[in-house]
Parts: sequence; C-alpha cells; structure tokens
Amino acid sequence: MKRHWLISFSALCIVLLFPQRTIAQAIPVPKAEKSKQVKISKAAEDLSVSLDENDESKIAVNYEKLANEFLNNGDNAKAEEYFKRALNSYTKLKRTEDKTRVTRSLAKVQENQKNFNSAIKNYEVAGALSKDVAEEKINLNDANRLKNQSNPASQTNYVDSNIELLKKEKKSQEVTEAYVQKAQNSLDLKDKSVAIESYKNALAYAKDKPESVIKIKNEIANVYASDNQFEKAIGINEKLLAEAVTKQDFNTQIKQLQSLATLYFKKEEPKKALVSLKEAYHLASKKGNSAEAKNTLSALAKYYKSNGNEKESMALYEQFFQNFDELIQSDTTLINAKTFQVTEGKIRQLEKEKSLKDELITKKNTFNYFLLGSILLLLLLFAFIVKALYAIKTKNKEIALQSLRREMNPHFIFNSLNSVNQFISENKELEANKYLTSYSNLMRNMMENSNKDFISLDKEVEQLKKYLDLEHLRFQDKFDFEITVDETLDAERVFVPNMIIQPHLENAIWHGLRYLDKKGFLKLQFRFIDGKIVVIIDDNGIGLTKSQELKTINQKVHESRGLNNTNERIGLLNELYKKNIAFEIKEKALPESGTIVQIVFPLIDTI
Repeated sequence: MKRHWLISFSALCIVLLFPQRTIAQAIPVPKAEKSKQVKISKAAEDLSVSLDENDESKIAVNYEKLANEFLNNGDNAKAEEYFKRALNSYTKLKRTEDKTRVTRSLAKVQENQKNFNSAIKNYEVAGALSKDVAEEKINLNDANRLKNQSNPASQTNYVDSNIELLKKEKKSQEVTEAYVQKAQNSLDLKDKSVAIESYKNALAYAKDKPESVIKIKNEIANVYASDNQFEKAIGINEKLLAEAVTKQDFNTQIKQLQSLATLYFKKEEPKKALVSLKEAYHLASKKGNSAEAKNTLSALAKYYKSNGNEKESMALYEQFFQNFDELIQSDTTLINAKTFQVTEGKIRQLEKEKSLKDELITKKNTFNYFLLGSILLLLLLFAFIVKALYAIKTKNKEIALQSLRREMNPHFIFNSLNSVNQFISENKELEANKYLTSYSNLMRNMMENSNKDFISLDKEVEQLKKYLDLEHLRFQDKFDFEITVDETLDAERVFVPNMIIQPHLENAIWHGLRYLDKKGFLKLQFRFIDGKIVVIIDDNGIGLTKSQELKTINQKVHESRGLNNTNERIGLLNELYKKNIAFEIKEKALPESGTIVQIVFPLIDTI
C-alpha cells in the first residue's frame, strides 16, 4: 500500500512539473481568454508581427509591453529579458525619454530579483538620462536606498523623499510602490504599526489596481499574523474571499482559501484549515488550475502524512487521478503557456532574421557611404581641377589684358619722342624742354597705373588732360580741346577702365584733326545717364572715310591693330569683371564732318 502511494505521488509530480509534452500531444489550442497568460501571448504575437515588419519603433514598444505583462504576472526574469531588449531598440532610435523610463523599469525588476548592484547602476543611469529634475532625484533616491540596505533607518529618508516627489508628479502606481517599500522598511525596523499604516496609505493610491489592492491587503494580514493577531488577519482574508466570490474571481478565491488555511494552522485550528484547503483544492480542480490543485494537494498530503493519516491522503490522490485528464484539458494556463512557447520560438527566429537583415543593411549602408564618399571625393577633385583651370584661365586673361595695355605704350612713347626730335631739329629748345617735362609727368602717371585695370575718374581725367596738353603743344595750330565731367559723378570714388579712352583721343587727333586746313575742336565728355557712365569723344576732323583715303598701308595696319587692341581689352574686362562695357564709332552725317566715339560702362564705385 505504501509502495503504491509513493508510485502514485511520483507520477503526480512528474505530470504536474512537466505537463507540456502531454498537453502538446493531446490538446488543441483554444481561443484566447482574458487572462494574464492570454495577455502575454497577445503581446508576444504583436511583437512577432512588428519583428516581421522590421519596424524598430513598434518592436521597441512591443518589447516593453511584453516585459510589463511578465512583470504583472510576477515573472521578473522574463520581464528583465524583454526590458533589456526594449532598451536596446530605444537606444538605436535615440529616444531618450523612452530609454529613461525603461531603464527605471529594468532597475525595478532587478531589485525584485535581489540583483541590487545592477539595480543601483540602472537607477543611476535613469537619473542621468532624465531631463526632469524631480525624476532625476527619484531615481537617485532609489539608488541610494539600495546602497543603504544594511541601514534601514537611512533608507527611510530616501523613501519619504520619493513619496513626496511622486505625489507631486501624480504617479499613483509609483506612490503605491513607495509606500510598500516604506512598509517593508518599517518591518525591518520592527515597527509594525508604521508598516500597517504605510500599507493602508498604499491602498489609497492603488484603488484602481484590484490586483495590487489584494496583494497589499494580504501583506497587512501577514503583519497581523506575525503579531499573533489572527482574528484581524483572518477577517481581512475572509473579506477578500467574499469579494472574490462576488466577482467570480476563482484564482483569488483559491489563494485566499490557502491563506486562511495557513492562518488556521498557525492558530492551531486544523479542522478549519483542512476545510479551507479542501475547498481550495476542489475549486482549483473544477476550474482547471492544475498548479494550484497540486499546491493544495501537497499541503493536504503533508498534513495527513505528519498525522499518520495515509488513508485520507490516498483517497485524495485517487480522486485527483480520476479527474486528472479533465483537469489537464481544462487548464488553459498550461495551453496558453505552450502557445507562448511556440510564439516565443517564432520571436527568436524573427530576431535572428532581423539581426541578419540589420547586418546586411549595415553592410549595404557602409558600401553606399563608401561609394558616396568616393563620388564626393571625385566631385571635390573635379571642382578643384575646374577651379584651378578657371584660375589659370583668369590669370591668362589678366596677363593678356596687361600685355595689350602695355602694347599701347611703345607706340605712344615713339610718337612722343618723334615730337621731341621735331622740336630739337627746328631749334625749339624751349618747346622741347617743356614737352619733355610734361611728357615725363605723364609717363610717371602711366607707369604707376600700368598694372591697374581700373583707376579713379579724377586720375583718368588728369592723365588724359596731360596727354591732350602734350598733343596740343605739338599740334597747337590744329585743334583745341575741352573736357567736361557730369556734376553728379563723384570723380574720386567712381572708377573707369584704364587706357581705354586714350587710344581714341589719339586716333581723333592723328587721323582726323591734324589734316584740317583750319583749327579743329576735340570735346571729351563724361556723362551719367540711366545709372551708367557714357564717355563721348567728339571731333570735327576729316572723318573716317577721308581719313582712310589719306592713310598709307602702314597707317591702316596700325589703326586696325589699335582698334583690335581696344576691342580685345574691352572683351577681357567684360569676361573678368562682368561689367558689360561697350563702345561704338560713327562718322558724322553731312554737312558736318568728324567722328563720334561713345564708350558706355556701368557705374563702378568700388574695385
């Protein structure tokens, strides 16, 4: 008989401890029910969907959601696992506020598992991440509270500080937890009255959380029981039992019956204890809660064995085995646990696939960044080459412009020295001396400005006047001249192109005015029209047509080169400075004779 009892008990333990294989082989998965296990399975399913979609934001949220479901179910190890995964996802997304919240949750589950060093570290990290001063202080208080585990009196200050801060932040659930911490701290200090008061304060903030209310009331009952106030403890459990019956909360009924049995045993009322245990056992069997049926049956068997009543014990086991199949088939928690195992296996597979995808994406992004960097480097190199070529081209234009400008100087010098030679040959030493003095001043000015593309209007006018004075000294019987500048032009601030006007004055004198039988007139005007400077060179010489007829082949070549030189310099100035300089030459219509040259360029007030 004893051997048969031992074999039956062993078989029972094997079935109860390892039921999954039997269930998996015999029972189809039923529809999801509104229970903790069902919520976990639903959260796991949502997570698997988000992993399949590879949506990092949804993945992070669902990791956290699943972790919280495990925490509510009292599975701290699983909660820690999924909080860590949520934290990794939020870190990838750089969502600091979410990281702060999850880091604090992670610290809590580590504290629940007595892993205090990790919990302290995460409380400190959460405090450092927090942008809110109060939230930072709350986390640091928790870290310091755990650092002072050996000194419950010191812990009290940190807990009280958190209670006040959490009340201000209106975080009811955390206020509840803080009051529970204070109660536990008071129990460590052997102050049961403060512990009960703290638990009652926790109840006030936990009214919207029925499970928390039941747990706290059970803790209060435990405090009364530890102080041998069994009637108060039993009263609390009986009230909780009555409420559970009204709400048809069978799991709570079973738990309260078990608690009552424990209290009756302590009160040395075994008959009442047995009644409560048998009621809990029958309710657990009827409602398909195999785990609680096992716990209750074990408690009954332990009592009967300690009292030598093996007959009653065997009767219970026989009844258990008779109803075993029905009990297992109706135990949806086992089925949901199996369902979750299947879903969790799918999650692990999807995580591996996601990791592979992320690795491929990282490699692809690395290649893309390398390719983009190479293209950018080539573009920069190309831009550098273009810039260098443009700089060379610009420099060449500047050199060409300078060369063209200096090309005019030898001709001017040659003509001027011829004039000096003429004065000397005619024994006009005074005129030659005067001419050389003026010529030296003019050449000095020209040399000073020879490397400039633009000079101020007043310097240009001064230079042109000196030139015309020289030519007038040489051809004093041939022409007079006049220079006028528009009063609206600030001659000191306005700039004009260097050595553009002088060649046209030279042409007017040498190819127009000097062939006149009478004294001619040369007029040089600087006018300001429609925001532009208009230079007009007006002479009453013989005109372009007659001048061409009188010229030698050598003179024609020289004049053509002079005009080409001017055109080229204007073209280069326009390319280099974008000034849109233009000029035209036209012969006066009969009966008038002479030539008009017009040069137009924009107002230039800075170089």
